[in-house]
Amino acid sequence: MRGADTFTGSLFTMRRLEDFVPQSHPLRSIRTMANQALVKMDRLFAQMYEADIKGGRPSIAPEKLLRAMLLQVLYSIRSERQLMEQTQYNLLFRWFIGLSMDDSVWVPTVFTKNRERLIKHDAVIQFFNEVLAIAQKKNWLSGEHFSVDGTLIQAWAGHKSFVRKDGDDQDDDAGGSFKGRKRSNETHESRFRLRRERQ
Repeated sequence: MRGADTFTGSLFTMRRLEDFVPQSHPLRSIRTMANQALVKMDRLFAQMYEADIKGGRPSIAPEKLLRAMLLQVLYSIRSERQLMEQTQYNLLFRWFIGLSMDDSVWVPTVFTKNRERLIKHDAVIQFFNEVLAIAQKKNWLSGEHFSVDGTLIQAWAGHKSFVRKDGDDQDDDAGGSFKGRKRSNETHESRFRLRRERQ
């Protein structure tokens, strides 16, 4: 019998966010390391917020802000707006930051304003230095340089760059339409590769 394609939301769940994160996920170790760094910064946080007492609504916990910023770096998220959007629906991000499923995600401008306070007190620099120091002690860092050659990516992605190896360019059209024509590594290669070899 075919099952129905329906969705019934549960009113309650007995599962915790942590239950959704695999035990072997690398963010588990990174979160432990980040929390160790944050414990060392507790005095700085107390001084920062003591100096800024003006009343009003409580700010975002600095620990949550810094864990969110670490995610932003690890996942190369370009903006606070995108970070907040992904945190809204990504259970892994919510768990890492310390938000429950019921917690509201911050408005990007509020996140930015609170982040600026951390920057002003050099808390961001201290946090990332602490995280790096812990990672260094655990031998998690590598001195090996890694970079990506953008021209290679262009060559790999650009089907229009293929030309015949034998120099017969009768089918070398700028449109890149290969309909009805066979192309393989034996007969064709990237124009970018040829240009690089000739230099």
